[in-house]
Parts: sequence; C-alpha cells; structure tokens
Amino acid sequence: MGEHGDSATLLAGLSGALTTFGHRLMARVYYADTDFSGVVYHARYLEFFERGRSDYLRLTGVHHTELADGKHGERIVWVVRRMEIDFRGPARIDDILTVDTSTEDISGARIFMAQQLKRGDEVLVEAKVEAAIIGENGRPRRFPREWVAAFMPKAAAD
Repeated sequence: MGEHGDSATLLAGLSGALTTFGHRLMARVYYADTDFSGVVYHARYLEFFERGRSDYLRLTGVHHTELADGKHGERIVWVVRRMEIDFRGPARIDDILTVDTSTEDISGARIFMAQQLKRGDEVLVEAKVEAAIIGENGRPRRFPREWVAAFMPKAAAD
C-alpha cells in the first residue's frame, strides 16, 4: 500500500452497497453537520438522504453527470418533487449512521423511495421521497425500462 493508501480499497466503501432491499450507506456525523449543541441540524438530514439516493443511482449504473451530458440521448436530470420527513430522534456529533434507501414504486416519470437514517438499530429519521426525471425543457421524461429492473428487481422478475 502506498503512502496515501490503496485507492481501490478506499473507493470500495465510498458509495455504500446495493442490498436485497435497495441500498445502504454508512456516514459519520461531523462537526459541520451539527448545530451549537452538537446535534445534527435538521436540514443536514436532507444531505445524508441525498447521498444515499445518489450512491444508489451510481451503483445501479445511473450517473448524474452522464445524464446531464446527454450521454443517453437527451440531457435529463433528477428532481425531487415531494419529500415527507419524520424526525424520531437526534443524531449527534461522531455518531456512525446508516442510510437505507429502497424503491417503493415507479410510475411514468416518477420514482417513489423510502429512506431511513439509523444509529445502530434505532431509527432516527424516516423519509418518503418522490423524484422525477425531466428533460432540458423541464418536462417529465418516462422512467427508462432498463432502470426499472435495476431499481425494482422483484417487479422485473414477476
């Protein structure tokens, strides 16, 4: 291993892992994530959830940069259309958190995801997220069929 560590080893855990239910990502709470009391600032939970969704996409082969560059035809981007958050308990500085993301449904241009942020077995925050795919003109684009198999493997097998 070189003086900066083995890059492949370091990158292996960076994006979390695909699971039987969807995706799991581990994250540490840093000082910058907290308010003056050492508790995670409420808006930071959105960032933890965004990392979980982005890495879920990445590991299934859907890369934001490729979509925005038009690599698959028209330039398309993901947008969050609606989010419902339920705060159950606080995360604190130095906590190790687990962000679990799963797909509940896909319909037209929309994907419905469920997310949980946990400390050990304790659920701290839950979110229901509705995201959509839009084209350059801002109009919705149908969810590509090949993505359905990646995000809803059980539905594709039926």
